[in-house]
Amino acid sequence: MPRLSAMNITPLIDVLLVLLVIFLASLPLNEREEQAMLPREVAAPTADQVSDDVVAELSADLVLTVNHQPVPLQQAQTFFRDVYASRRDRTLYVIGAGSLRYGDVMSVINAAKDAGVTRIGIVTEGMRAGR
Repeated sequence: MPRLSAMNITPLIDVLLVLLVIFLASLPLNEREEQAMLPREVAAPTADQVSDDVVAELSADLVLTVNHQPVPLQQAQTFFRDVYASRRDRTLYVIGAGSLRYGDVMSVINAAKDAGVTRIGIVTEGMRAGR
C-alpha cells in the first residue's frame, strides 16, 4: 500500500493568522488623525475680517512670519499663546510654501494647538490666487 507524504499545513496557517492579528492590532498605534473642515465656497474676505485674522506664513527657507512679523520657530508656541491670550476667536490661518515638507508645516500647527488655538485653516496656493 503506497504512503502519501503530504505536508501538514495546519500549523503554518495558525502561525500566519497569529501574525496577521498582531499586525492588525498594532496598526492603529501608528496612525495619527487630524480633523479638517474644508470650506464649501471660497469668498473674498471683507476689510474687517482681514484686520482681525491671524495669519502664519512659513516660507521655503523655514522663516515663520505671523501677520508680517518674523517669529523664530522655537518661540512660535509662546508667541501664539501671547497673541491668543486676550482673543475670543482662536482661529489661525496657515500658509506654507509648496516646497515644504508636511512635517515642517505640522510643527507650526502643533505649536499653535499647544498654545490654545482651536481652529486652524490651511490657505492653499489656489485660494491665494483667487480661484
